[in-house]
Amino acid sequence: MTAFAGMPAKKATQHSSGTLYMHQQNILFDLDGTLTDPRLGITRSIQYALAKLGIDEPDLARLEHFIGPPLLQAFMQFYSFDEAKAWDAVNFYRERFRVTGLYENLVFEGVPELLEALNGQGRTLYIATSKPWEFAREIARHFAFDHHFKVIYGSELDGTRTNKVELIRHLLDEEGLDPAHTLMIGDRKHDLIGARSNGLQAVAVGYGFGSREELMAEEPAFHFATVADLHQAFSKA
Repeated sequence: MTAFAGMPAKKATQHSSGTLYMHQQNILFDLDGTLTDPRLGITRSIQYALAKLGIDEPDLARLEHFIGPPLLQAFMQFYSFDEAKAWDAVNFYRERFRVTGLYENLVFEGVPELLEALNGQGRTLYIATSKPWEFAREIARHFAFDHHFKVIYGSELDGTRTNKVELIRHLLDEEGLDPAHTLMIGDRKHDLIGARSNGLQAVAVGYGFGSREELMAEEPAFHFATVADLHQAFSKA
């Protein structure tokens, strides 16, 4: 297990050896940047939406900050769109994403083995993503990891529950989960804020799209630089 230097591991359980580990029965995973690398599909679809609105952005790397936060708010923040224009951008984005961008995606190396191991430990797994649930479920189906999860939760197409605080609260209520026995794993501050606001232990992963500075600012209980590190920590449980 790798924790941030000087950061307390809150709500963790200890073996007699003193090793901290994650004991929770219920594990919530973010999707983009945590289970999969959606870089190409998202940035190309953002590029397409901007072009529809007369904005040329040839450098896809400049669009990676769209990965993680709710799209409507991201268009408003990064391009100063009003809400109506931001919705136009979201709808143009979906034109391409639902047909092509969904599949321009890669499952991170080691994720299938991690999910298999957690299932083998008897854990109950969920996805909690700001992405619309119909897109998230199609991604999980297409890349053949949907069977590891009890339910895949996401937002509605009208923007309902794009906020991670609301989404996680909805999931907990729908599933009747005790926050003390539930863990949230994600790569952006939105995941960590959503977890903390709902009384869950938050785990940050460093292989996604959130910077170290962004993640450290939210004081997660654990940080793992790689999928392998995350898998190893669960193996110690």
